[in-house]
Amino acid sequence: MKRALYAVVPVAVLIAATAVAVRGVSPTSARRVPTARVQRGRVQVTVYTTGDLRAARTAQLVVPSMGGQLQIVKLAAPGDAVKSGDVVVEFDSAEQAFNLEQARFDLQLAEQEILKAEAQAAVQAAEDDVALLHARYDVRRAELDAESNELVSVVKAQQNGLLLEEARQRLAQLEVDVNTHGTTSRASGAGLRERRNKAQLAVQVAERNIESLSVRAPFDGYVAVRTNFQAFGGIVFSAAAMPEYRVGDATFAGQPVADVIDTSQVEVTAKLSERDRANVAAGQPVEVAVDALPEARLRGSVRAVSGVASRSMFDAGTRQFDITFDVGAQAAVRPGVSAAITISGPAFDNVIYVPRTAVFDVAGKPTVYVRVADGFDAREVRVRAWTDSVAIVENVDAAAEVALINPNAPSGARPRAQAPPAPQRASR
Repeated sequence: MKRALYAVVPVAVLIAATAVAVRGVSPTSARRVPTARVQRGRVQVTVYTTGDLRAARTAQLVVPSMGGQLQIVKLAAPGDAVKSGDVVVEFDSAEQAFNLEQARFDLQLAEQEILKAEAQAAVQAAEDDVALLHARYDVRRAELDAESNELVSVVKAQQNGLLLEEARQRLAQLEVDVNTHGTTSRASGAGLRERRNKAQLAVQVAERNIESLSVRAPFDGYVAVRTNFQAFGGIVFSAAAMPEYRVGDATFAGQPVADVIDTSQVEVTAKLSERDRANVAAGQPVEVAVDALPEARLRGSVRAVSGVASRSMFDAGTRQFDITFDVGAQAAVRPGVSAAITISGPAFDNVIYVPRTAVFDVAGKPTVYVRVADGFDAREVRVRAWTDSVAIVENVDAAAEVALINPNAPSGARPRAQAPPAPQRASR
């Protein structure tokens, strides 16, 4: 009799286990699973993320192109407030000052040579005028003498003719020489004026170079000094902290030395997860909490959201979108600090929603466990939107009751790989 009883017990246990497998979980364990009612109503989607404050406008101050090294003789301290036109970085101008003095000397010399040449040309022109006057007088006198050839002897007449011819040739040659003198004077003057122009250009270049050695702020803001990676001769030690630029450092053309940051307009940049991308659009209001000022709340709006997702370097499966916010002028905060951002997303009216902890990832599909008479049934749902506390779902009865933990997990624990956790708010 006892053997028959022992044989019946395993069969009963097997039948009960089969029933549990069919329905998902036994009534005894179902009573220990926390549940929540499916709700219908209005849901306001709020998206949380973290980002950094940065200036809407930043100017990079670089070493001017002069050739060779330039030494810093003046540098504003990090954090100094500057106005537009203030000198932020100044370099040694001794070489350019020497070039300027040399160019000015050459310019003065060229101007004196021009004056000298003009005076010589004036003297030559006067001498040529006198010589032409004498030559014309000689020609006229010879012509008068030749007119009296009928009254003089043949020899005298021949002599008068020769003198007239000689006077005319001398006048013609003198006219050619005068033209040559004028051409030579004009050519010499043009060469001297070109030399003066060259000296003037050298003066202008030297003055411009000296002016460019004083790098000025293009707008109002404050100064951020760059790191000097040439401090140890271009050798960078991974364990050593590289110093910032300071007075006396040698620099090369094109190296950035400092930045001028405009604090009149501040923007916030952040990363947005792929799951929240559909709930964020340009123009939505945001509230920004700055870690450096826990009591401050900045208000603004979404400026733009990137249309192309990027992958995280450390997590190839995570896609994120770049997002930018406008928060206007903020005198109390400066760029470079981190911030917690709250985005007011769209509102959904008359929708069905459940606690987000009630949505599980089963085989890559969102699933809820609906209570039935003898346990829980797994129901695949479509999630329209996530918030930090609820999930808007479809394909679920509005009067249903869902499990808050996975009823199939050991001891009622929820598997770690299921529904994604709510975004963590930054500490206030």
